[in-house]
Amino acid sequence: MEELIGLREGSSGKPVTLQELWGPCPHLRRTIRGGLEWLKQKLFRVGEDWYFLMTLGVLMALISFAMSFAVGRVVRAHNWLYREIGDSHLLRYLSWMVYPVALVSFSSGFSQSITPFSGGSGIPELKTILSGVVLEDYLDIKNFGAKVVGLTCTLATGSTIFLGKVGPFVHLTVMIAAYLGRVRTKAIGETENKIKQNEMLVAAAAVGVATVFAAPFSGVLFSIEVMSSHFSVWDYWRGFFAATCGAFMFRLLAVFNSEQETITSLYKTNFRADVPFDLPEIFFFVAVGAICGILSCAYLFCQRTFLTFVKTNPLTSKLLATSKPLYSALAALVLASITYPPGVGRFMASRLSMKQHLDSLFDNNSWALMTRNSSPPWPKELDPQNLWFEWYHPQFTIFGTLAFFLVMKFWMLILATTIPMPAGYFMPIFIFGAAIGRLIGEALSLAFPEGIVAGGVVNPIMPGGYAVAGAAAFSGAVTHTISTALLAFELTGQIVHALPVLMAVLMANAIAQSCQPSFYDGTIIVKKLPYLPWIRCRKISSHRVIVEHFMNRAITTLAKDTPLEEVVKVVTSTDSAEYPLVESTESQILVGTMQRAHLVQALQVEPPSWAPGHQQCLQDILAGGCPMEPVTLQLSPETSLHQAHNLFELLNIQSLFVTSRGRAVGSVSWVELKKAISNVTNPPAPK
Repeated sequence: MEELIGLREGSSGKPVTLQELWGPCPHLRRTIRGGLEWLKQKLFRVGEDWYFLMTLGVLMALISFAMSFAVGRVVRAHNWLYREIGDSHLLRYLSWMVYPVALVSFSSGFSQSITPFSGGSGIPELKTILSGVVLEDYLDIKNFGAKVVGLTCTLATGSTIFLGKVGPFVHLTVMIAAYLGRVRTKAIGETENKIKQNEMLVAAAAVGVATVFAAPFSGVLFSIEVMSSHFSVWDYWRGFFAATCGAFMFRLLAVFNSEQETITSLYKTNFRADVPFDLPEIFFFVAVGAICGILSCAYLFCQRTFLTFVKTNPLTSKLLATSKPLYSALAALVLASITYPPGVGRFMASRLSMKQHLDSLFDNNSWALMTRNSSPPWPKELDPQNLWFEWYHPQFTIFGTLAFFLVMKFWMLILATTIPMPAGYFMPIFIFGAAIGRLIGEALSLAFPEGIVAGGVVNPIMPGGYAVAGAAAFSGAVTHTISTALLAFELTGQIVHALPVLMAVLMANAIAQSCQPSFYDGTIIVKKLPYLPWIRCRKISSHRVIVEHFMNRAITTLAKDTPLEEVVKVVTSTDSAEYPLVESTESQILVGTMQRAHLVQALQVEPPSWAPGHQQCLQDILAGGCPMEPVTLQLSPETSLHQAHNLFELLNIQSLFVTSRGRAVGSVSWVELKKAISNVTNPPAPK
């Protein structure tokens, strides 16, 4: 029975329910309901992006801080156990080894048992999604819990496994952004907008970096360089606003927790500001960039080769397919055994945390000069005031420990990247680059103990500045980004080495980008994710390659006058997702496309009775309501390869039809583009 309605006395005539008329305080309830409706409209209609991005930044800052807080407590408990367990080497080794092995095994098993998408960094898959490819369930909110728990366990292993937080946290942020976007569309009753969703996902990637390093500027630039091939300047403010909210809240929570007195940089340095470097040192900074570029090529090649080997080797592939926690435990056992401090770890500064690694490497004092006439003892326990003691050994010296650290971490990082668990790989390569720069800086300070004379003034060399340049150059070369230079400045709070660091990053990128794909692109290749590579060949001859040279000419068209019997044959003999629709068999003028699913559904419907002698054709199906999509964009056979490539990347499309004077003559998809790019970059040998 329908509810009775009536009119309120003295009202404008709008009917109300009798419950509203006779309920208690009807005027107050109607006022509150109206106020809530007004608030809803204001929140979601007037600048709704601001609320969305602020919520995203604050929420991810809270999650990042809570994760760091929990990880700090677990690491502190591990260090306490290692200190208090006694002098027995066996017990100390077990206490050092069991923690990371158990945490890594649990991280791998728990995250993989919930969803296989939670492992790894997440950035390669995000690049694929933002290029227009649909990866089912990858951004589902159910992955969030698995990734949070798994990443927390990974970070709790400390510097033993030597993995970071950036990549997975970017994935987490994008998942939350996608979820909040769905909530927003449901709340205001809008249809899902794919373009707006991608804009928010790129902004979310910036928030992920900003809430890890408290670096909003480099967070935005890093997300643009890594995630997007084309970026709209209109989206700039979204990224900066969300990243600023996240970075501010992240550092504010540190102040509230009495970790910092005020909002400051994470790895604060005290470099000399008046004359941080002499002009001749520019050459050495560029040399640091060149060395980092060469080593990054070696690292990228070895990492991609070893990852391919692990996936194709019968033993390791079977182990990864049937028992991921066992493989993770074995890898963690190897890494933990090598980093055991009284053993080989003594020569790798293994007692330092990842933050302490950077704090010590960015020290502006020269360790080589400080130990030239004295030999400081290796403390039994870690000395927070003299972290550089961990890098010194009387027989190995500073140079020996730094070189040994680089050699060992080179292959240990590659091994760690194969462990199937949530983990970030940016922070380890950042520290690795800092060690490269530190080694070169210490060598220069020993070669020029009084400094390099320039204009009659002598200024001592600061190895910490070379460590900053090395960190930015190596991480930038591995990821093919320039924003790592700005990230180094935001992390240290000083920009005194702006010019030499930027020159080092540019030199490293020039070498790496000409020889190897980036770390994320290499992972995409190994995982066989769909992607569209860059056209690295910029020769004049490459601009002469046109669509007519590489398009797919074997396309199956459906004409409006095609008999239904022929249509059925085409649908059953091919597996195309869509078919080009032409005006007639004779003209072949392209008028639209038809989806296979819609066509099959229309053919299965019982056809109406037709007049005698009438032959049913595709036009009758269209007249019966089968949807046809117009073709709004098409290529010409004269379109160049570069133009077609830019169009595909800019619009995130998978395929386009090729028409000549309106006639459908072929199609171009990612397959044809990738083959054409490969032929241009690596021309086949003449027969």
